[in-house]
Amino acid sequence: MESKTLVEAALRVLNTPDPFEKARLGDSVACRWLDGTITQPYNPSLDLPVPDRPARLTNVKLVSPSLMPKLGKAGSLQSRQAIVHSLAHTESWAIDLSWDIVARFGKQEAMPREFFTDFVKVAQDEGRHFTLLAARLEELGSSYGALPAHNGLWDSAIATSKDLLARLAIEHCVHEARGLDVLPTIISRFRNGGDNETAKLLETVVYPEEITHCAAGVRWFRYLCLRSRDPALLRDSLAPPESEAGENVCTIEENEVVIRKFHAIVRTHFRGPLKPPFNEVARKAAGFGPQWYEPLATKESAP
Repeated sequence: MESKTLVEAALRVLNTPDPFEKARLGDSVACRWLDGTITQPYNPSLDLPVPDRPARLTNVKLVSPSLMPKLGKAGSLQSRQAIVHSLAHTESWAIDLSWDIVARFGKQEAMPREFFTDFVKVAQDEGRHFTLLAARLEELGSSYGALPAHNGLWDSAIATSKDLLARLAIEHCVHEARGLDVLPTIISRFRNGGDNETAKLLETVVYPEEITHCAAGVRWFRYLCLRSRDPALLRDSLAPPESEAGENVCTIEENEVVIRKFHAIVRTHFRGPLKPPFNEVARKAAGFGPQWYEPLATKESAP
């Protein structure tokens, strides 16, 4: 049965337990939205329940993040398998996170059509990343579900399920940005370990696309902050934070408002300081400079 609206289709993806089928269905939904086959983001008169947790298979052994075995530094086959498995698991949750933000917040926050399109593209990317990493894991002699994993990413999704600003800040501007910080080192370790295939996959597909995912988070975080101040700023707030020449298109005051809000949300919803070193080049490409994250790398002093 074909879904009439994007939110209905997103819920079908969220309620699909098999991650491979979830990725395939998500790609099909994305194509139908992007080519105009699905025309409506949602039915204004229909309130559809979004599951607290998406459907998942039980073949992946879940453990507490503190009990996860060390992944190693890609110097051995076992370590390379563990790292790719961990990355594939993260991508499997990223599929759900992307469709969840569409289904949970798009109608609720009266977001414009571009919001839906941005996160449909993110969801499509994440599904492709999962499929490619799972296939690479098979080539390395393992399979998705063969190793333990944790669900820390979804725990923070539950904690931000009532607040789109918090969801964008924590999932896209903290967790995904952390991925930008660590991926170059992971790529180097695979290459140094002689696994050029995995290094190439991460470097040419996953890494550049993850920058665009962080950019979507930054873009819509700014939009919401500026919309709450002055609806007349809606059109400008959809513009990229910096022009091609690197000149800021927001006023200094507007940037300060957005960054102060970001700091307050991260300090509320994220435990502890952010962990340097930061990938300043990738973060800048995603639209946020050091003033966003460097003040969060130290504990806030007591009043």
